[in-house]
Amino acid sequence: MTRDVNRRTFFGTATVTAAGLLAGCGGSGGSDDNEEPESTPTESSGGDVPAEVQEYLSETDNFDGTVQDETGTGDVEVEVGTEGNGGNYAYSPAAISVDTGTTVTWTWTGEGGQHNVAHEDGDFESELLGDAESEFQYTFENAGTYLYACTPHASLGMKGAVIVE
Repeated sequence: MTRDVNRRTFFGTATVTAAGLLAGCGGSGGSDDNEEPESTPTESSGGDVPAEVQEYLSETDNFDGTVQDETGTGDVEVEVGTEGNGGNYAYSPAAISVDTGTTVTWTWTGEGGQHNVAHEDGDFESELLGDAESEFQYTFENAGTYLYACTPHASLGMKGAVIVE
């Protein structure tokens, strides 16, 4: 009988210890790995992101709450058909900021079928394209926030934003 109690005690203690160790692996602890910021020097923090962009891209799984700062950059490119939203249904980067007068070029990867770039308010819209290296360009002459999507894949979260300063 003593042997069974010791075995029960041992297994009970081992189970509690293992559960405690596993709970520490949940990612909510204070390890240095979890404290690294997700942004790089070329990205603005989530606090600088307009609320309308945050809301519009909230269901886009490749939007991490940052805007890639492309102000002062001559050539700005956004890839179309990158990995995200359950397949190759994303723009990369999802959100950028540019200066007025900047031309943005959307370049197709050739992945995920046919995509387009369609501004929510109708200021610009590309054709549906699927071939790799296809391009669409638009020059942003006025400051503001431009929200766009891929018409066939918007419901999947294929959305993007350009903030023009």
